[in-house]
Amino acid sequence: MEMIFAGLMDSISPASLMFVVVGVAIGVLVGAIPGINGPMAIALFIPITYYMTPLTAIGFLVGLNKGAFFGGAVSAVLLRTPGTPEAAATAWDGYPLTQQGKGEKALRMALYSSVAGDFLSTIVLVVIAAPLAAVALFMGPAEIFALISVALTVIAGIGTTSISRGLIAAGLGITVGLIGTEPVTALPRLAFDIYQLEGGLSLIPVAIGLLAFSEIIIQMERFTGKGGGAEHAATVFSSKREDRLLSLKEFFSNARTLLRGTLIGIGVGAMPGLGAPVASFMSYDQAMKRSKQKDQFGKGALEGIGASESANSSVVAASLIPLFVLGIPGNLAAAMLMGAFMIHGMQPGPLLFKENAQLMYGIYGSLLLASGFLLVVGRFGMRWFCKAVNIPSLILYPIVVFTCIMGSYLGRSSMFDVVVMLVFSFVGYFMRKFDYSYVAFLIGFILAPEWERALQQVVIISQHDTYMFFQRPVAVALMVLTFFVVARTFWGSIHAGRKKRAAEAAVAAVGQHKGD
Repeated sequence: MEMIFAGLMDSISPASLMFVVVGVAIGVLVGAIPGINGPMAIALFIPITYYMTPLTAIGFLVGLNKGAFFGGAVSAVLLRTPGTPEAAATAWDGYPLTQQGKGEKALRMALYSSVAGDFLSTIVLVVIAAPLAAVALFMGPAEIFALISVALTVIAGIGTTSISRGLIAAGLGITVGLIGTEPVTALPRLAFDIYQLEGGLSLIPVAIGLLAFSEIIIQMERFTGKGGGAEHAATVFSSKREDRLLSLKEFFSNARTLLRGTLIGIGVGAMPGLGAPVASFMSYDQAMKRSKQKDQFGKGALEGIGASESANSSVVAASLIPLFVLGIPGNLAAAMLMGAFMIHGMQPGPLLFKENAQLMYGIYGSLLLASGFLLVVGRFGMRWFCKAVNIPSLILYPIVVFTCIMGSYLGRSSMFDVVVMLVFSFVGYFMRKFDYSYVAFLIGFILAPEWERALQQVVIISQHDTYMFFQRPVAVALMVLTFFVVARTFWGSIHAGRKKRAAEAAVAAVGQHKGD
């Protein structure tokens, strides 16, 4: 109890409160701007956290992520252009309400639904994370290696239509993550006589390049391709009170939908690899199927907004469950938070509760406070955040480019890291162009050292026993699952290729027959 009380008191210190509030405000602003999302913002702001204590740093980044999830709904409602992918379903009912002059009511519904889903999900995290971590302490190196292998195969499907390409991207991420000094022999590996590479690649420039700078390249390409034109948001709201305000009756009439969406978000967030967009669309689909007014969906149903926002916001805290319990990030934002933990000298996983109990309870307090601050900041800053969607690209993009360069440099005060950032910005650009999962690449890069360390521990403990994994039933089951997923993926790719070639041959035969 003493640790719990001390941690909670740390979370309400002036510095911690200030950074959580600032994080939430910046997150909402960032999320409201199309093309910039939570993980990108975390990557850009991690260098700033070097000068913070671990609690204020994690509180700031968590607030940033929570704010970005609601911020995505602002441009979805006003512009029909989701600021973040998970807000796409919100646009289906939010934008029609804006066209009716009820945009402010739609934003209020999105805000209150986000806060409800996020708060309930945070409570679940606080209740179950520590007990699950206690169970996870019984896992040995073999189980950890097998578990990371399963996670990488599951996560490979994020951000791509081809799981095989996702697996390739994850493999490349692991390869890049192994650059540096080999931990057992202390010999340089994949350094190519470049002394800066002997210490390995830093997460910050790699993440900024993959997430932020590559997105700027793509956005600039689209901007020049459409002649510099930009669609403007509808920010003129109705003056009628009933069109602006959301009554308690209107909100609580959707309580069942909000609870269902929250549970879906918690379930999806706790499973690595699925992500908030999956939760959002699943919740919207269930709400539409179970609603008594199905015909209103897509035309301005508050229930649709509540279903989408409660689900995607509840993923934020739920995705921290596998990170805190197993040391495996549930999504890209959690992967970036894992990097922040490691930068501040902590390794996420079951030992985190044992070695940093006071800090963990302080983080719990910051998570709960961030939910409350999201309600306050979102409510009183709503009209200001609405103006963010109209920031001209010619002003926004140079600012982001400057932030990318400075963020990469500040980590180790090295121009080499700036070069690394630029290299990986083009890597990220081409990965997006050719449908390779940059998410799987980045998570593979982050998990590579732990994955290798677990394998080396197994080999050393077993004294190079060939059958080392067969002596651990849980590890065997996880490795079988990994091989099954990989085999099924490549078999599916081969089968799909055969069907495509057969269809092309049939079309060619029909064309030749008509020609004859």
